[in-house]
Amino acid sequence: MHIILTGATGVAGLAIYRAALADSTVQKVTLLTRRPMPSWAKLPSNAEEKTETVIHQDFQSYPPDLARRLAAHDGLVWALGKSAVGLSEEEYTEITYGYTMACARALKDAGAGSKDHPFRFVYISGELADPTGKARQMWARVKGRVERELPQLFQGTNIKAHIVRPGYFFPSKKHPEDRLNQRSALMRALDVIQTPLYSTFVPSVYTPIEDLARFTVELAKGRWPDQELSRNTDMRRLVKQLS
Repeated sequence: MHIILTGATGVAGLAIYRAALADSTVQKVTLLTRRPMPSWAKLPSNAEEKTETVIHQDFQSYPPDLARRLAAHDGLVWALGKSAVGLSEEEYTEITYGYTMACARALKDAGAGSKDHPFRFVYISGELADPTGKARQMWARVKGRVERELPQLFQGTNIKAHIVRPGYFFPSKKHPEDRLNQRSALMRALDVIQTPLYSTFVPSVYTPIEDLARFTVELAKGRWPDQELSRNTDMRRLVKQLS
């Protein structure tokens, strides 16, 4: 099993990377990234032997040779993303919709997957994403557009889209260096306040980062093959079944 991961330096992406490295059925993880992994990120001892890093600067364009290399994998977890705070709708749309769909089209054109072994494209969206485009929140409309158009793009191909809608999540407590490097001081303070509130009083909108990581890796591997849309409650229920 060879999978691709984007957004590996982010909160979700780094947790997913570690989960993939810890999974004995995943032989190789290809990081599609603009820069190498930072030195502060603590990784399992097998990271170097199990990882291939592809430095790619333009996420809107994929040369044919790169597209073919990526299409030879078994699946992809798209964890690349950025908060909408401080971004215009045009900027956020380019990152969230444009980058995702450009990669999806490249994989489609390169003939990823086969009838017996479909390529699985796991897209990390967000709870409250709105495929109808009627949401008042800009980010929800943009992510909802991806949710709507990604499966449409793959119709008639050997690529299967899996949409995951996590709730609120934060860097792993097991790796305090993550929080220091991935969160501002303000966000770290909010994490301390919000995490116990959400996990205790509104668990339906809280996502343990380890659950998100394991769930997306399992989706990319082909577990739950017909699970096209996984809301936060679905994900947490299914992850419990793995224990």
